[in-house]
Amino acid sequence: MTNPLSIVIVGPAHPYRGGIAANNDRLAQELMRMGHKVKIYTFSLQYPSFLFPGKTQYTTEPQPEGLDIEVAVNSINPITWLKVGRRIRKDRPDMLLIRYWLPFMAPCFGSIARIAKGNGHTRVISVADNIIPHEKRVGDKVLSKFWASSTNGFVVMSHSVGNDLKQLGYSRPIGFCHHPLFDNFGKAIPKDEAKSYLKLDASYSYMLFFGLIRDYKGLDWLLEAMSDPRIRARKVKLLVAGEFYADAKVYYDLVAQHKLEDVVTFYPEFIPDPEVAKFFCAADIVVQPYKHATQSGVTQIGYHFSKPMLVTKVGGLAEIIPDGKVGYVVEPNVRAIADAIDNFYEEGREQAMALCAEQEKAKYSWENMANEILRVFEASK
Repeated sequence: MTNPLSIVIVGPAHPYRGGIAANNDRLAQELMRMGHKVKIYTFSLQYPSFLFPGKTQYTTEPQPEGLDIEVAVNSINPITWLKVGRRIRKDRPDMLLIRYWLPFMAPCFGSIARIAKGNGHTRVISVADNIIPHEKRVGDKVLSKFWASSTNGFVVMSHSVGNDLKQLGYSRPIGFCHHPLFDNFGKAIPKDEAKSYLKLDASYSYMLFFGLIRDYKGLDWLLEAMSDPRIRARKVKLLVAGEFYADAKVYYDLVAQHKLEDVVTFYPEFIPDPEVAKFFCAADIVVQPYKHATQSGVTQIGYHFSKPMLVTKVGGLAEIIPDGKVGYVVEPNVRAIADAIDNFYEEGREQAMALCAEQEKAKYSWENMANEILRVFEASK
């Protein structure tokens, strides 16, 4: 192990909800387990309400034990950037660790990083979900360049994000580590018990589409695949569990158009942590029919519960699902999705794929992520 470091994390953390906040909390716990000192500065305002399409940005779950979290950063108030940056500069931590996922955050993060580095000691390491976001906007590249130029090194979770960094001209150390497991959702429960919790018909099989519903995630393709006669002939239903961040009418209209009301059930809300296991454990397979992607936290929840998964051949999704073993990696179109679903049930592949997922998930540890961050930190000297 490296000598114990003083590390400051800036970004979403409790009481914010969602994958990135949970990831920062869990990463802080892992770094502390390894002997490092960690403090988190989270947002007093993450998104202005007019930019946030959901119902709430906050969780009702208790704060994870042992974390030092201070609410201090307003994403649109430069005065808070100045204050936090100066505090970090004065405290002289060895590492400032920032998760980057959206160019909107670049001015805030880039300003804090530049001020903090002014002490000549602190180095800035970034873990990046995306460099260029899925839903592109004018100015994305300029903002991402501004952020990247303030860092001393990056850790990316898919090779496509690493390629995006290089295309921006980034020449400092770039490390790679797959997204770790989301292991904060408790243990798996028996399938019949999960179905009972959700009041599902136990005589049917269930597939799961999980997470925030955005247009790039391809739920429309999956609904069209559900209308395939081969699938309609089976006792298979689809659970769609997640809050709409897109026009819900588009998807409900597709259900009506294809007469899928009896085989598609929507749970149109953010699923709280204690409920997540029920949805994954009730399902035979998790389907992610994305139109484009880098990586996905949903995949890592699927691995946590040892679930077969169907993903499309986009971004980094294909990198972590061994095709034909843990699940299916298919071309991004309706026919390919329907073919894979039909094969899964026709060949009875659930048990074998679940066993492969149980074996494969060992490589997606938080220790691996923490070690890669520390490796890039050392390489950035």
